[in-house]
Amino acid sequence: MIKKSLLASVFLFAFTLASVAQLPSVPLKSLNGKAIDSSKLAKNGKPVIISFFATWCKPCMRELRAIAEVYPDWQDETGVNMYIVSIDEAQNANKVKPLVDAESWEYDVLLDEKQEFFNSLGLQSVPHVLVLDGNGKIVYNHSGYTDGSESEIIKAVRKCSSKK
Repeated sequence: MIKKSLLASVFLFAFTLASVAQLPSVPLKSLNGKAIDSSKLAKNGKPVIISFFATWCKPCMRELRAIAEVYPDWQDETGVNMYIVSIDEAQNANKVKPLVDAESWEYDVLLDEKQEFFNSLGLQSVPHVLVLDGNGKIVYNHSGYTDGSESEIIKAVRKCSSKK
């Protein structure tokens, strides 16, 4: 019974993401309070990585630190841009900037305090990574983190990069 339920959940998740091949339009905020429309995060002709995280999520921190080590190389090779989207609620959002500053992350950081963007994509848990091609189409998604899984992210980016 559990296997059927799990299979149904996986199918529903895959169907939900497939039906949202483009990003929905949801208001987000940058760390300096600027309003950003989620649907505008891609479509500049270059691949985009969107990583959903929370400050309390240990696997998220491991993943973001691992990517930070290779991100400049990824940018040079593919022209990719990476957004990290905090799903911390408003009362904890003040922890995001000090964390990003302490880690010296060069990612574009966005706040999804009501988890509207996260929920509109049918996502269930963090960390969760999406890769979009230069037209804004979701070409890869992955939930969870295991050491080395960032290699799958860059493979997806390379497939849709025009800077080969």
